[in-house]
Amino acid sequence: MITVKDKVRFVETDLMGVVHHSKYFNWFEMGRVEYLRSIGISLNELLAQNIVFPITDVSCKYRSSARFDDIVLIQTTLKEVSKVKMVFTYEVMKEADTTLLATGETQNVFTDGKGKIIRLPDCYYEPLRESV
Repeated sequence: MITVKDKVRFVETDLMGVVHHSKYFNWFEMGRVEYLRSIGISLNELLAQNIVFPITDVSCKYRSSARFDDIVLIQTTLKEVSKVKMVFTYEVMKEADTTLLATGETQNVFTDGKGKIIRLPDCYYEPLRESV
């Protein structure tokens, strides 16, 4: 598991003064990218190898509201990995009092640049497998 800290920006809030529901998916992506970076996998390197991993399933359950200037913690865990897919789970909470704001899950499938499902090379798969 890794934790990313971020501050809610005004542009992320809606007319009610709370973070718009769509912004949680941005936070999930931040968590995924940092998770991969933390185990030595560079997104730029994957892209240079023509390996992309589109999301094929995503869910988010909203528990409480975040507001402008709140500090949020995005906890990201790799739940499952195979040579063709990976599944991450997320918990987003307010740093000040650890209020749980949302939980989520994403599934990514490894593909080439044209969308054909591929098997992830061992040099990327092994660090992922070892981090579960």
